[in-house]
Amino acid sequence: MSPAPSNPSTNLIQVTGLAKSYGAVKALKSADFNLAHGEVMALVGENGAGKSTFVKIMCGFVRRDTGSIEIEGVPVSLGSARNAERAGVAVVQQELSVVGSLSVAENVFLGRPGSSKVFTSRRLAEMAAPYLEMVGLGHVNPHAPASSIPVAERQLVEIARVVSGDAKVIMLDEPTASLSDADIARVKVAVRRLRSEGRSVVYITHRLDEVFDLADRVTVIRDGRSLPAINVADTNPDALIESMLGRELSRMFPDRATQVGDVVLQADDLVTDGVTAPVALKLRRGEIHGMAGQLGSGASEILKALSGTQAMTRGTIHIGGRAVRTRSPREALRAGIAYCSADRKHDGFFAGQPISKNFTAPGLAAVSPGGIIRGGAERQMAQHLAGLVNFNPARLKHRIETLSGGNQQKVVLGKWLGAEPDVLLIEEPTRGVDVGARAEIYRHLRHLTEQGLSIIVVSSDIYEVHGFCDTVSTWYRGRQIDSYDGDSVTYEQLIIDITNPKGAAA
Repeated sequence: MSPAPSNPSTNLIQVTGLAKSYGAVKALKSADFNLAHGEVMALVGENGAGKSTFVKIMCGFVRRDTGSIEIEGVPVSLGSARNAERAGVAVVQQELSVVGSLSVAENVFLGRPGSSKVFTSRRLAEMAAPYLEMVGLGHVNPHAPASSIPVAERQLVEIARVVSGDAKVIMLDEPTASLSDADIARVKVAVRRLRSEGRSVVYITHRLDEVFDLADRVTVIRDGRSLPAINVADTNPDALIESMLGRELSRMFPDRATQVGDVVLQADDLVTDGVTAPVALKLRRGEIHGMAGQLGSGASEILKALSGTQAMTRGTIHIGGRAVRTRSPREALRAGIAYCSADRKHDGFFAGQPISKNFTAPGLAAVSPGGIIRGGAERQMAQHLAGLVNFNPARLKHRIETLSGGNQQKVVLGKWLGAEPDVLLIEEPTRGVDVGARAEIYRHLRHLTEQGLSIIVVSSDIYEVHGFCDTVSTWYRGRQIDSYDGDSVTYEQLIIDITNPKGAAA
């Protein structure tokens, strides 16, 4: 990879002193930023640091309070999304906006100036073809409904859409947050193609491996202020983390368990939709077991079957030696199994409700004898659970949507502790969570196992599984490939197992 030039005379964008406040809250205090022609610039920082506000200003979603923006040396005012697009700046947001009922080609031109003109579907497909090819979707039928293609390809359709608008600067907001490793690779290929076409990319991510694999330079935003951009070749992950946090992060992962107890959960001959071979699984007290696999590997389906959110075709489950049935989440919880979904916004918390009520919801029976909630007991439970995950109790009255991704995940994890489960099942525990909050979540999970809880984690982040799980099983196309001790397995072996295991069908 050839680093893009950083000479100011080649800058496509020059931002100076950008600031934005919402009442007394200073969301962005002072951001300086420059982007060269044909450069990939990573933008990183903790949740709440000001990244989102910066992106919204640059894309015309909100107006800046102070500061200046120049594009190719010309001062501009990006007061609306349309103005930003006219200036050549476009964004692909984390939440997909592809319309499933429209064709792939129609989505490519959706919202583009002139898109109200009448075109035949054949002509529209011809027009879309070069843009689809540019992002690696040359094989996709442009007439196909967008709902019929995988999520990763919909993400690439979003990129094709902004390219079709002749965007000079493409801002990608966590484009791989919900993708598997194989699909992430496709997005990376698309980004490299955009750079080779001379377009500039601002790549917002929490995944540091992507920064070092894709970016020419990286800009850190910390506490509302930007730090000078640095060449990726001149830094390393530890130094970058320290820049993001403003302090040294001594360790990302806590120590693994020195000893584990008796078997707490045992599943035998388990089969469910999405699993092609019977599964046997054992989990011991105080153990964190990681299930590593891409989307469609079967690992998530096993977790859902154990938790009662997906029916088992056959198989048995024992908790502490006692046979249990998990035909529903309620039945699983009564058996001692709690489940944290990967989609915390959809089924992880109650939006619009105070944080305190989110903490206490699963354990409400304990504070509502006779069906009447005792306010004092509920507040006491919320404070206790907040303490278990190191959540600031002063914020319990706030609505949960006011929290950063990391703090939302704390609540999602902490709420299940009120039900006092024996086993906690977690999908993608740090998806969309910044690096500092990740380290804290790992420490909390380890602390919980030291108190006797047993945990199964399903994650497509192999760095995460390899870093802190006591035992690891690998999954590929609906079946388990192998099982390893966390201390002895290599990162490279895990990657091989989940992408191209020996003996796998082509």
